[in-house]
Amino acid sequence: MATIEKNEYGLVGKNIAYSFSEGYFAQKFENLCLKDHSYKNFDLPQIEDFKDLVDDNKNLKGLNVTIPYKEAVIPYLHKLDKKANEIGAVNTIKFTKKGLKGYNTDCYGFKKSIQPFLKKHHKRALILGTGGASKAVAYVFNELGIKFKFVSRTPGNNQFGYNELDEKTVKKYTVLVNCTPLGTFPNIEEKPDIPYHLITEKHLFFDLIYNPERTAFLQEGGKQGAAICNGLRMLELQAEKAWEIWNS
Repeated sequence: MATIEKNEYGLVGKNIAYSFSEGYFAQKFENLCLKDHSYKNFDLPQIEDFKDLVDDNKNLKGLNVTIPYKEAVIPYLHKLDKKANEIGAVNTIKFTKKGLKGYNTDCYGFKKSIQPFLKKHHKRALILGTGGASKAVAYVFNELGIKFKFVSRTPGNNQFGYNELDEKTVKKYTVLVNCTPLGTFPNIEEKPDIPYHLITEKHLFFDLIYNPERTAFLQEGGKQGAAICNGLRMLELQAEKAWEIWNS
């Protein structure tokens, strides 16, 4: 009797016990009756451990990548998809005969999940945070023709510091996207340091965090009348796109 080939997948990140992906794919494999498929978290203290992870798990067919390794993983890959190369961040890796190929499905998930909330007056956006996920958000805003600025605790050229978000700026930039980990379970009281009292019903708050469902950031925006959306739908969409890539 022939042995069944194992198809293993997983998530690479740091402190990712909370992650949605493991449960999501376990349910997916069960629904599809894929008994030879499994998905697990690979919690790496440092990105330098990535090579050993790949060498030690010969049945791996694909990986997702999350905070803080979406940029740091790139030197370990053999090839980048065009979009991932343009964005400069990877959240999906496919194991091919020619080596590891990096993709970005965050941009797909973000675009599809924010579009239903966008109105005509949403012409400018503030991207809170400058990590790998923020790059996918910026890429989408370029596609949609929405002007944007990054907001950082250590602002570089053409970026805002949090202390620069005055009334004029907040009125001008009506979309705010939280790409920082602030507010993620279990630290649910944390939130980006912005002047929430200046927010109005014209604003849209989007948080890439999905646990908790309503972060402190979203709660504050909602109190001021802003439209709010969390990152769950984005995550589901990017996961499905990753599955499509692994099986193409």
